[in-house]
Amino acid sequence: MGKAIEAVFDGKVFRPLEVVTLKPNTKVILIVESISPPEEEKSFLEVARSLDLEGPPDWSERLVVCQS
Repeated sequence: MGKAIEAVFDGKVFRPLEVVTLKPNTKVILIVESISPPEEEKSFLEVARSLDLEGPPDWSERLVVCQS
């Protein structure tokens, strides 16, 4: 029976991030697959700037606010 368990390697041992229901000294096989850290979230302004959009220089002066 197999089960995937996330763990952190501290340089010497793997530390599970959840409860493991095995008896002490139980032999297991570990298949190690690195998980990339999530990308850091960007602000709206950072995303907008990265899009390199082109448009009239007076966009902010031409905003139309819709009211209902």
